[in-house]
Amino acid sequence: MKILVTIDLEPRHHEKIQSALDNVEIMVAKSQEEAEQFMPEADVLIGGFNLNLYRRAERLRWVQSWGAGVNGALFKEFVDSEIKFTSAKGTVGVHLSEHAMALLLSLTRGIHTAIREPTWDNRMPIRRASWELIDQTMGIVGLGGTGLDVAKRASAFGMRIIAIDPEDVDVPECVEWCRKLDAFHDLLQASDVVTVCAPLAPGSEGMFDAAAFDAMQDHALLINVTRGGIMDEDALVDALQNGKIGGAGLDVTPEEPLPEDHVLWQLPNVVITPHTAGGSPNRDDRLVELICENLRRQEAGEPLLSEIDKVKGY
Repeated sequence: MKILVTIDLEPRHHEKIQSALDNVEIMVAKSQEEAEQFMPEADVLIGGFNLNLYRRAERLRWVQSWGAGVNGALFKEFVDSEIKFTSAKGTVGVHLSEHAMALLLSLTRGIHTAIREPTWDNRMPIRRASWELIDQTMGIVGLGGTGLDVAKRASAFGMRIIAIDPEDVDVPECVEWCRKLDAFHDLLQASDVVTVCAPLAPGSEGMFDAAAFDAMQDHALLINVTRGGIMDEDALVDALQNGKIGGAGLDVTPEEPLPEDHVLWQLPNVVITPHTAGGSPNRDDRLVELICENLRRQEAGEPLLSEIDKVKGY
């Protein structure tokens, strides 16, 4: 089995992948040109995939994305093909959920204000505006791996948790209810905090529009650590500027990179990190473990873990 790797991996990761099966040969491409040169020989590709590589593929059976979000790779020819597609979903929930809680706590505890305005005179205004999370309702949009990890952490803070998901998912005891997408506005109306844990797909693009923000409580906080395209930018800015919601913690934005003069940077009820929630010293190790398990499954003809439905987009 020949595996084409188009991303930088540590030598120990190459060794682990190499040892997953007896017949593995790894081809490392340092450039797009090298990737295209190796592509006709590859049975498996690990890393970025595009139309030029697809057109050079002769033996390709499976593509493993290094990221959890895959909307950028779902071009029509690939979607229509029989090539399997897996992502990092199921391996990124720990660090994405920790980041979501960090954004939330920076808002509820006034940390965003203290950093923006470094003065002791803010002590009492910050104290008066601070929240406790206990007994507040967390609404989770997307109860996949990241949503489940957010639910566990929110539960540890004593929050009531509700969720929506388009699929029939296993619902942990800490989640009071999980309904389908037709309950979206019910979730928004009931939530003190809304956390976006969904992928960007045809059913989620722009779902946080003006009507969605109108449905939210005026003190509610929006947290997004997955994809900025889930939010309508104009509706988001309007909701934040005109008190339709209380604030937002954003690791992703509708436009990326967010221009330095963008109004979202200036709003006092917003905290932004520059798409850094995916950072973790354990991320690569977890994904390599997934890849090795899937190599064994591919060889045995078993279903792959973290497989993407290319039509649905997740």
